[in-house]
Amino acid sequence: MKNVKYLQCIECGKTFKPEPGRYICDVCGPKLGILDVIYDYEYIKSKASKETFANNADYSIWRYEPFLPIEENGPKPKLRVGWSPLYKPEKLAKEVGLNNLYVKDDGINPTGSMKDRASCVAVAKAMEENADVICCSSTGNAASSCAGNAASVGIKTVIFVPGRAPLGKVSQLKIFGANVMSVQGSYEETFKLSADAIEQNGWYNRNAAINPYLVEGKKTISLEICEQMNWEVPDWIVFSVGDGCSIAGAYKGFLDLYNAGFISKMPKVAGIQAEGCAPLAHAWQEKREWHQEAENTIADSIAVGVPRNAIKALRAVSESDGVWETVTDDEILDAMRFMGKNAGVFGEPAGCAGMAGLRKLVANGVIKKDETVACAVTGNGLKDTANAIKAAGEPMKVEPTAEGLKKALKEIGY
Repeated sequence: MKNVKYLQCIECGKTFKPEPGRYICDVCGPKLGILDVIYDYEYIKSKASKETFANNADYSIWRYEPFLPIEENGPKPKLRVGWSPLYKPEKLAKEVGLNNLYVKDDGINPTGSMKDRASCVAVAKAMEENADVICCSSTGNAASSCAGNAASVGIKTVIFVPGRAPLGKVSQLKIFGANVMSVQGSYEETFKLSADAIEQNGWYNRNAAINPYLVEGKKTISLEICEQMNWEVPDWIVFSVGDGCSIAGAYKGFLDLYNAGFISKMPKVAGIQAEGCAPLAHAWQEKREWHQEAENTIADSIAVGVPRNAIKALRAVSESDGVWETVTDDEILDAMRFMGKNAGVFGEPAGCAGMAGLRKLVANGVIKKDETVACAVTGNGLKDTANAIKAAGEPMKVEPTAEGLKKALKEIGY
């Protein structure tokens, strides 16, 4: 990888060659020794410019290959990941109380979530290393994205999910041919089992908080936002947070663009967690170290009591002078209805948590009316139809008669 200088421990600063199997710092261990991918920005600038992007017809994650830690012109999975729409919904902005609001709908990715960005990089790296099996733990979206992208090139997957994972996500896994291990316990217990299985069998590790390359895939959402905004930088970016990998990746994307000279400022980062599982937001609000919390929220994709990428997530908010916010399950359900009604965007609970948090931040005066905001919807609503019905309500039942029709129409004002 000519564009990568080295991997660097974010705790002690020790550097490592980007070799197969290198995931963490030997000195600091798996909890603190998370690695950053450090790039040669002069090399990137020799390969990419605003002009080359303007003339690039590959509208997928791979248009940003000079910014990604993969072998130049190396093997890649077959699904078309990335270049999701960036909407500017005027009605939604008005209802939120903003002049300029952008919504990045990453639920249109092949398996329905932002996690496809990380998984396609994972599969590309696994192909470089001639891996036969890819393994991960997940609350659902990372699992289905891993299984789908791996299936596109015939690589087997072993996936560990907590028993509470929605059936919509588990059904995806089974359709993609994954070996699914439904762990009857918490996400933390699920993660530990997957880590044991990976170590025992030598499988490729897709766990995003351990594998430093996966955050790099997630950062492409920010590269797209900038390019789609004609290289203007929003004042704020708003992301829901579970493990911490997505918000860390989003921040890293802007940082890489800044260091490579593509943009001249950085956005502030707002991290949104569900009140029923908000170890990072609660720690920030109470000015203390974070600790494990119960996983008590309908937003399963961000129900992570022990966030594995806490350090990078906290760093993204603190270095950008951003904020953390929490939202209740009722506020999340309301945000699902709110986005659907005012923008036509259907997000799962975790996917809409960011919008729920944004509404609170604007209402509380943290984000100002004239500031430009990009809010990510990280997962499609079809992932969790049970909670969608809970949010929107059951359909009206109509008797198949003229009187039944008249009665029904009167109830809706016609």
